[in-house]
Amino acid sequence: MIEPKDYYEHGLALHGHKCPAMPMGLRVGAAALNALGVERAADGQLLALVELGEDHCATCFADGVQMITGCTFGKGNIKKLHYGKWGVTLVEVATGRAVRVTPKAEAMLANKQTAFFKDYREKGIPASKVPPEVVQPLVDRVMNAPAEQLLSVGPVFDHPVEPHRHSFDGLVCEACGEMVVEGYARLAGDQRVCIPCHERITGIREPRAAVAGS
Repeated sequence: MIEPKDYYEHGLALHGHKCPAMPMGLRVGAAALNALGVERAADGQLLALVELGEDHCATCFADGVQMITGCTFGKGNIKKLHYGKWGVTLVEVATGRAVRVTPKAEAMLANKQTAFFKDYREKGIPASKVPPEVVQPLVDRVMNAPAEQLLSVGPVFDHPVEPHRHSFDGLVCEACGEMVVEGYARLAGDQRVCIPCHERITGIREPRAAVAGS
């Protein structure tokens, strides 16, 4: 069984400040790992689908998920779904077995009624500036609450994942001289260039979600 407390100090070092959301990510991630009966991903064995959006409270949650599941931005095996929610679907890539775990609404609402949120965060004070005596009880509550009070763990279900091969092919942009993955190179006249140089030369801006080879 994966124990969230074993990852707290590492999660705190990664995240940079004390808050309840990163520990909540640890709890959710651990529950998902334990429900599937799998270990933390050393490579791409797992995929985490995180329902967070942008510019809302508690996106710190994702750092806890990354720390405990091993699904990280660098490995490319964590994806934001942009729902503005805190659910996480964890998938075992080889089998397609998956489980969705989410914090219970009542637990999150109770957290939002504390001084950490009301007297500090909602007034624009950074989490790193909140006094320890205000934030520590909230962290302790999240880390120590019984799982049945804190989390909803769904059934294991099938979620097949299409395999993607990592590209090792690259070239030097003929405009800026920097390396670019080959699938992201563009033609500007007779030059093979990176996307920023293509935009600068042509004046055509690509969507930021542009995929390789598009």
